[in-house]
Amino acid sequence: MSFWEYLGNRHQQLFTDALQHASAVFQCMVVATLLGVLIGVVTYRSEWAGNLATLTTSGILTIPSLAMIGLLIPIVGLGVPPTVITLTLYGLLPIVRNSIVGLRGVDPTLVDAARGIGMSRLTRLLRVELPLAWPPILTGIRVSTQMLMGIAAIAAYASGPGLGNVIFRGLASLGSANALNQVLAGTLGIIVLALLFDAAYVLIGRLTIPRGIRV
Repeated sequence: MSFWEYLGNRHQQLFTDALQHASAVFQCMVVATLLGVLIGVVTYRSEWAGNLATLTTSGILTIPSLAMIGLLIPIVGLGVPPTVITLTLYGLLPIVRNSIVGLRGVDPTLVDAARGIGMSRLTRLLRVELPLAWPPILTGIRVSTQMLMGIAAIAAYASGPGLGNVIFRGLASLGSANALNQVLAGTLGIIVLALLFDAAYVLIGRLTIPRGIRV
């Protein structure tokens, strides 16, 4: 069976796996973004706190993804829980680092001007600092998403959702008729999803970043 015949016969299952893969990455990115920006907001004013946050999230990223999932299985079981925890933790570093860099890069004179017109610290953060730091934060989100697209495939090891199941089935049956087709279909599916997500982020950037800041 050719690759195109395989896609024609399995397109419904592949589409379902792709949706599950995209959904898992999207939901974990939402959580990672909220946590990462929060950590950045809490730590960016202090040199040692910012370094500690970056060092901690960097340390998490050095743990092999297969080992991370394997360590979580006895604690949270198989399926979605180890997938969500692993992807969320791995997605933190680029967001935390870019949040800290972006917030520290805000022009102090703009912050002083906001303080001078009576803005509270929280209002300055929400209306001045975070909007100006948004471009590097969005870049961190894009980088995290691309990483998680590939790492999410390893979730199949813990019976997680997504295209990793297609790849693992192909690898487990190497030598059979459709083994290569399965691996290729799963791999190409992840690449296509990564490109679609990145295109969506480009659109979000154009809609949310003023032209002057983009330039």
